[in-house]
Amino acid sequence: MHLALARKYRPRLFGDLVAQEHVARALRGAVEQNRVAHGYLLSGPRGVGKTTAARILAMALNCETRHAGKATSAPGEPCGTCSSCERIWSGAASLDVVEIDAASNRGVDDARDLRERAMYAASQEGRHKVYIVDEAHMLTREAWNTLLKILEEPPPRVVFVFATTEPHKITNTAAPVMSRLQRFDFRRVGPQAIAARLRQVAAAESLTVEGDAIELIARVANGGLRDALSVLDQVTAFGEGAITAARVREVLGLVGDEVYAELLRIVAERRPDDVFPFVARLVEAGQDLVAFADGAGDLWRAALAVRLGARPDGISAALAERVRAGLGDLGSGDLLRILRALEDAEEPIARGGNPRLALETLLVRWALMDRTVEIQKLLEGGVGGRVSGVEGPATGVRPPAPPASRPAPTTPAAPAASAAHGVPDTRPPTPDTTSLSVASLRGSWPAVIEALREDGKRLVAEALADTEVVLVEGGAISVRALGGNPLTPDSIGRNRAAIAAAASRVLGAAVQVALAAPAGKAVPTAGVSGAAKAQRVSVSEAAAERARALRGKDPALDSAMDTLDLELLD
Repeated sequence: MHLALARKYRPRLFGDLVAQEHVARALRGAVEQNRVAHGYLLSGPRGVGKTTAARILAMALNCETRHAGKATSAPGEPCGTCSSCERIWSGAASLDVVEIDAASNRGVDDARDLRERAMYAASQEGRHKVYIVDEAHMLTREAWNTLLKILEEPPPRVVFVFATTEPHKITNTAAPVMSRLQRFDFRRVGPQAIAARLRQVAAAESLTVEGDAIELIARVANGGLRDALSVLDQVTAFGEGAITAARVREVLGLVGDEVYAELLRIVAERRPDDVFPFVARLVEAGQDLVAFADGAGDLWRAALAVRLGARPDGISAALAERVRAGLGDLGSGDLLRILRALEDAEEPIARGGNPRLALETLLVRWALMDRTVEIQKLLEGGVGGRVSGVEGPATGVRPPAPPASRPAPTTPAAPAASAAHGVPDTRPPTPDTTSLSVASLRGSWPAVIEALREDGKRLVAEALADTEVVLVEGGAISVRALGGNPLTPDSIGRNRAAIAAAASRVLGAAVQVALAAPAGKAVPTAGVSGAAKAQRVSVSEAAAERARALRGKDPALDSAMDTLDLELLD
């Protein structure tokens, strides 16, 4: 008869417990020094070794070779081979070790029977009576009250071991009991420790198991070594030949790597129209949408690790390579937003009335999501002065109407050094400026305007198109507003550095740009004196004045309007 791997490779010694060294050392030391307590509470997730540790403790306390002074194992450990150890390890009937399932023996009558049985001495001198109560949190309040007295003053050589996955329920139901027990918290077993144990078992059973399959089983086990061995047993019985990751997915009904790779492409390539056919295929294949969402979380977590330069885990090596090659322009900020959206959608997908709709909505949000742009690059025009998908909000700021048509100037060839879609290089060249003249500059001015457009400063370019060159002195260029746009003087005054940088690239010489005042008038600035405000102005000039005042009060609004090419409405 085939013995299940989880039972066949159940630990027989404290030292064999995986990832529970803190518990093993304490219990082994208690046995070695003859300082065993009368009551223990072993808590932790399922499948991590709680009941096994209780059996090993019972084996050590009643080991025949140890009591005969012929122990062959380390101090405090049972031999694991004598008749007493064999009976306890296999769960067979024993006079001195009793296992009770509290899920089906949870009442006060069961507790009273246990208390009465505990009053009898062990079958042989020097041995202990050990009562192992599994699922102890299922005991009722009355049952705990019945056991309270014997736990406080137990008979000699009687040990109670309670195992539970939910210790908080015992605290709520029978708080006084907790102070009468020594508590040990078992840890989840890490994927690497589970994988190492699976390799040992596979080698002992002469099984051929691929590395990806072992890692997949270790992840699916979710910290439970018993569950991992059960899955390995199940997959082994599925068919002949090497155990592959594909076979593990087929047996457990898991989503394949190629599905998650397709999800990555849909999001990275911004293809929301493919979302609904994609989810339809998942539903048609009978996939668990909740499990798929969990796997998507592992995918994006690994993608974030790749983007941050860390080693991705939680996915197969083949899928990790696809992630490295297919992230596209998804940055770490984008991946954080994806994970945050997934966290918000977990509850509707898992417990909502329409999980398919919740999943489809989530995937569409991912595929339509605008890419994150660094603020500094945005303000410097490093993304072409625009953010994809930005629409004018309903708060009074919107993209401006197209500028009025004007005769197209003759534009010379754009310089090779102009920077499209990037921060302009403001370091001007240093050739001689003595050859510059008003006539030559007026001929080159359309190229300067075009260079500003390429730098992403369309609004500044439109303002500069409403000027003419009136004076050149060395490397200083003076321009005068033609009056077609009341915002021109203010825009030129605030963006002289950007205009000078563009002009320097076009002209091949380091120049500075200043705004010349119209005949008989001072150059308008952002700070207008009280006398100037008292002058009679037109409606357009009044609107321009209000715009300048608002922009002067809020530097962020001022930079955003220039960068995003917006205008302020009344």
